[in-house]
Amino acid sequence: MDYKKSGAPKKGKNSPRHQEHNAKGSDKNPYGGRETKADLLARMKAAAEKAKKAD
Repeated sequence: MDYKKSGAPKKGKNSPRHQEHNAKGSDKNPYGGRETKADLLARMKAAAEKAKKAD
């Protein structure tokens, strides 16, 4: 029997139907921008100073 001609369902392509507006790598994504190393270090130093003053 030829199952191709009998109308068997096609296998899914495992891809989204549309692009999300805030998908990773998207130009319009306002969230999750990568920080520079200098920004990260400044934030860590500020947190360490705040913790030191709290003690």
